[in-house]
Amino acid sequence: MTIAEGIWQQIFNFDNYGELLALVRNSLVAGVALGLVGGLVGVFVIMRDLPFAVHGISELSFAGASAALLLGVNIVAGSIVGSLIAAGTIGLLGSRARDRNSVIGTIMPFGLGLGVLFLALYEGRAANKFGILTGQIVAVDTPQMTWLLGTSAVVLVALAGIWRPLAFASADPEVAEARGVPVRALSFAFMIVLGLAVALSVQIVGALLVLTLVVTPAAAAARITASPVLLPVLSVVFAVASIEGGILLALGSSIPISPYVTTISFTIYILCRLVGTYRTRQWGARRTAPEPG
Repeated sequence: MTIAEGIWQQIFNFDNYGELLALVRNSLVAGVALGLVGGLVGVFVIMRDLPFAVHGISELSFAGASAALLLGVNIVAGSIVGSLIAAGTIGLLGSRARDRNSVIGTIMPFGLGLGVLFLALYEGRAANKFGILTGQIVAVDTPQMTWLLGTSAVVLVALAGIWRPLAFASADPEVAEARGVPVRALSFAFMIVLGLAVALSVQIVGALLVLTLVVTPAAAAARITASPVLLPVLSVVFAVASIEGGILLALGSSIPISPYVTTISFTIYILCRLVGTYRTRQWGARRTAPEPG
């Protein structure tokens, strides 16, 4: 076997695929839930320009998950606690964009440093350490599934309750505040919802690549539509396709799931960007075309 064939075998290997598929049943179900949560939350992340906040929260989520791993408690719970601490801090101290970025820039290295410390102290399997950073496809057991689905339900219910005023406040905060919409309260509430969504995503794609579920699908959808109905629908479809496709491709390989998810998500974004550019040029050509005499 040549080196190229060996590398290809590591990346794509479908031997005994049917037997392996049963091992990721929980992950496939969790993937649908995470795609739904990430796709919907991502719409407001794009509208409110919060990708940097997602990355900052993920670092504290990583620290919380690492602490839970060290202490031998539920990793999902630890990840959620870390995310909520970060989201609450950003929401309270970063009401303005400049303040928010400063807070996030302070939190990120602190969270990453804590996470590295906890992993260095952990003496268990190296795969557990690596999985928190890059994701795992067979790590979702029944207790974790309960946490994941329960937290996903909380996020979805919260989003349903604040969707309309949050959309108004995100699109035009000044006008929304003038009309009595509690803009600051909504902003803080959304940061908490975002913290929960990030904590959930860390369980599958790892702390380093959360953006691929919470940002990229919505960014791709925004390239081809501005419809308030179609945008969240496409964002969810892209997120679910990325994570489910990543799980299925990673199943037979020795490579972590995250490269597959990120590649699918990035490919969708590139295609949407090309479609959006083509449509914009076509629209511009029609506007500048001379009318028939």
